Amino acid sequence: MLHLTPVPAFQDNYIWVLSARSPALNCPVVAVDPGCAASLSQWLEDQGCQLHAILITHHHADHTGGVASLQAQWQCPVYGPDNSPFSGITQPLHQGDLIYLLETQFQIQAVPGHTLDHISYYSAEADLLLCGDTLFMAGCGRLFEGTAQQMLAAMDYFAQLPDQTRVACTHEYTLSNLAFAQAVEPENPEIQQTLKRCQALRAEGHPTLPSSIGLEKKINPFMRTREAAVRHAVALHAGREVEKADAILAQLREWKNAF
Repeated sequence: MLHLTPVPAFQDNYIWVLSARSPALNCPVVAVDPGCAASLSQWLEDQGCQLHAILITHHHADHTGGVASLQAQWQCPVYGPDNSPFSGITQPLHQGDLIYLLETQFQIQAVPGHTLDHISYYSAEADLLLCGDTLFMAGCGRLFEGTAQQMLAAMDYFAQLPDQTRVACTHEYTLSNLAFAQAVEPENPEIQQTLKRCQALRAEGHPTLPSSIGLEKKINPFMRTREAAVRHAVALHAGREVEKADAILAQLREWKNAF
């Protein structure tokens, strides 16, 4: 199973570093969404690791800002969506493509919603999902370019992955997301337990991530749009019944935006 290291960047980003073993001198690594070259370069220098490849999930600058200088230094391939406005991708990827890195297969899935170019990388053998700003612990990304219907399709894709799949998203939004999830489902014990655990982790300066698909299906309102408790909460908030799952997701997203 691939080793995961979250490298903090900016205020709440994580640059995920993948390695075949615990990072060590001359160990080849793959970096995901390196928005800040300085943060990753310092980590690489401290660990003595070699940057083997870069994976991009979408074009936003806090995910791509460090790519140019890192690629120039390491001469490594940059994988990313074929329809991205970001010009630094050297290995464009399409829906359904398979890539092999660190002797591990990843499947590419188009998951527009947050942006139109957003993709995810899933490895069954590594029990790992790299989902950028689409799925967060107890949340989902804002709909900057796509639609609620597209985001619902992404949530449904994630939900059918094995429960043990590790979810490596790229922002530490967990506590605010769980506070919102608790407002939606105040009687959900899984949310209450997860919030306590994550508050303790953050108090000690530890990441709350990665999450897992199994946990997200229990606590994430954006993956629970067909659950009666979530539908009821949305109806109360909206002041009317909302029937379709994508409309429920849209209402949840608007509610969260103002939360």
